[in-house]
This record gives sequence, structure tokens and C-alpha cells, in this order.
Amino acid sequence: MAAPTATPTRRNAASDRPDALWSMEGSLRRRGFTTIAGADEAGRGACAGPLVAAACVLPAGRRGRVPGLADSKLLTPATRERVYAEVVARAVAWSVVVIDVAELDERGMHVTNIEALRRSVSTLSVTPDYVLTDGFPVAGLAQPTLAVWKGDRVAACVAAASVLAKVTRDRMMVDLHHRFPAYDFDVHKGYTTDLHTAALDRHGPCPEHRSRFVNVARARDAHAARGAAVPAGAGMDDDGAVPPSPTPVETLR
Repeated sequence: MAAPTATPTRRNAASDRPDALWSMEGSLRRRGFTTIAGADEAGRGACAGPLVAAACVLPAGRRGRVPGLADSKLLTPATRERVYAEVVARAVAWSVVVIDVAELDERGMHVTNIEALRRSVSTLSVTPDYVLTDGFPVAGLAQPTLAVWKGDRVAACVAAASVLAKVTRDRMMVDLHHRFPAYDFDVHKGYTTDLHTAALDRHGPCPEHRSRFVNVARARDAHAARGAAVPAGAGMDDDGAVPPSPTPVETLR
């Protein structure tokens, strides 16, 4: 059977048609691809915290019509949590891969991002017939793939993956806030905001900041030039030791 080209496609990000989010998968199923996976990531643009990639296979028919499903960035935190629970309950298979800051610093963002997406698909408990990815082509998969521009807004399985990745990462950033309370990771989730920039300027980076980012390197150098030490409130354990970065983990179904 012929597979669509793997060149990124551009589609309208929004549609008034209620079935628009499921139309791409419906088209692929009519062409004989029955198990369709979507893959997306969260945290690519953040200057702190892990990168999280997810893959998801939704069932065909009514069960795959997850209530409230949309691009995770368009949902409120409470709605994302509800949709996350629905996706986990309904999915044929799903996986979440977490890449820690050490690996991101060592290998670089783009290479690690593509590897994370590839890993999330390869660790699914079922083998998909076709893979849709958000934005970036992912080489090295055995299946035919299609990189879709704003795929989390036009393909249900990609939107489901975006919710899995976003909710997982947001929960981790809340946990990091308890370890490094001076940075307010629970508010900005590691992205560069005025609040985050002010904390970086005041305290310098913590072990969960990505050293390849210009603003992090600038804050580190400025902090070192002042001869300042990281204050206890910025993330020390009770015994005064800086907690280690979390180890990459994979959550599968």
C-alpha cells in the first residue's frame, strides 16, 4: 500500500469541524493503516528541567474520541489533567520518555529531541503501522512516518501524545520546585520568563538548568564573577548537598 510522503505538511491549526482532529487518522485507516501512533514532546524550549517525549496509539471509533482532547498548550492545567486520565484509560498503547538535563547538555537539544521521539515510539507495547510526529521528521523508525506541521492541533494521536508529555513534565517541574524553591519552577515550568530571569540573576543556575542556553551561561558566569555561592533556599538538601539530577526514566503501557 502506498504511504504518504514523509515531508512535513502544513494544515490549518484550527477548524470549526468537530471531527477535524480525527480526520487524518481516519484517512490513514481508509488506506489500510490500522494502528497509528502520534509522537510529541514537551520542554524543548525551556532552559531548565527535563525534556519529555510521548507516543500514543488511540483506538478507532467512539472510544478513541477522547473528550476535550486538543493541543496541550491550549488546555488549562485542570483540563489537561482530566484529558490525561482519559487518554491513559482509553489508549491502545502509550509511552513516556524522560531525558535529563545532563544528556541534553551533552548531546544538544535537536539530536536529543529526535532521539526521545524515536525512543517513545519504539517503546510502545504495540507496533504501529504508521507514525505521525509533531513538526520534526524522525528518522530511524521501521514504520512509514509523516511529520505534520502543528500536528498536535490536527491529529488526535499527536494531541494525545502532547498531553501525556506536557502533564508528565509539569508534574516533574512541580517536584523540582520543592527541591529548588527559589526558582518558582511550579509557575513557569522552566521556561524563560521575567520571574525566572530574576531568580537566575539572583541565585545563578541550579543543577537543573541547561548549560547550553545563553541566559543560563550568562547567569552562571555572572554569579561566578561575584564569587557568590548558591543560597540554601535555592535548592540544597537539609544536609547542605545539592540534590542529584533525576535519572532518565521510561513509563510504558
